[in-house]
Amino acid sequence: MSYQIITLNLLNPLFYASCNVCGPFDYREENGEVLFRFSLDKTRANDFEPDKARYLPPPVFSGCVVTEAQTETEKKANRQAEGKPFGELPGGYYLFAQKREIMSESDIVDMAIDIQQEGLWQRLTLGRELYLRYLFEDGKSVTQLFRQIVES
Repeated sequence: MSYQIITLNLLNPLFYASCNVCGPFDYREENGEVLFRFSLDKTRANDFEPDKARYLPPPVFSGCVVTEAQTETEKKANRQAEGKPFGELPGGYYLFAQKREIMSESDIVDMAIDIQQEGLWQRLTLGRELYLRYLFEDGKSVTQLFRQIVES
C-alpha cells in the first residue's frame, strides 16, 4: 500500500452535521463527504504494535456535509441523528495520510497503525481521537486519516 504520512496544519475546523448515511467501512461515492471519529483505547493508542483485530472501536460520531441538494426533511433528520447536531474535525496539527481510493477496513486499520507508529518514532504525543474522512475530489474517491498531535 503506497501512501505518505505527513504533518498537516489544519488551520480551521471542518464541521459536519450528524448523520448515519453509511458505516465507516461501507462508504460509496453517492454518500458524499463523510467523517467518522473514533476514540481509541488508552493502551492501544500508544502501543507500538497494537492488536489489529481490536484496534478500532465503533465510531463515536459520524457526520456528513449538508449539501444544497438535500431536502429540509433530510437536513432535520441528519441534525437529530444522535442528539448531537454537529461534530468537527478540529483545527490543529495532525499526522495525516490519504489514498485516492476507497480502502478496505483492513487497509484503513493498517494505515492508522502506521500513523501511530510514525508518531511514536518521532516521539510525538498523539491524541486518542482518530478521524476517518471520505470525500470525492478531482474525479476520484479519497480516504483520509487524521491523528492529532497534542502538546506534551
